[in-house]
Amino acid sequence: MFTGIIEQTGVVEGAETNGSNITLTVSAPFTEELAIDQSVSHNGVCLTIESIEGQHYKVTAIAETVKKTTIGVWETGTVLNLERCLRLDGRLDGHIVQGHVDTVATCISREEQNGSWEFSFSFDEKFAPLIIEKGSISINGISLTVFSVTV
Repeated sequence: MFTGIIEQTGVVEGAETNGSNITLTVSAPFTEELAIDQSVSHNGVCLTIESIEGQHYKVTAIAETVKKTTIGVWETGTVLNLERCLRLDGRLDGHIVQGHVDTVATCISREEQNGSWEFSFSFDEKFAPLIIEKGSISINGISLTVFSVTV
């Protein structure tokens, strides 16, 4: 579980295809604080730390995750929004975000709103019943409040 508030950014240092899976090597400022088997949100996708070496760690996305996310286009140099898993003994800022991705949306507009921004997204309409007015949704790991859901 995550909050949708980005802690750091990391960089993909390598991506290796293993059958239908993709193993990523990532560098991040908080790597020394990570542990093997810990969950980390990578642009909103929950991936488990497999190994750590210096400032680099490895995670693997299985076929189902690759299919439902943009991981398949991540390459060396891709910058990722990162968040470590939620600690239940601390403050809960943001929203509760699972890190389990249903689909990819496309940003179709961005408008400045007197100091704020309003983004509009399109996505497969079969997912519309899962989007709740005034609920939250994670876009690249950033938890946002939803309004004006239309089909």
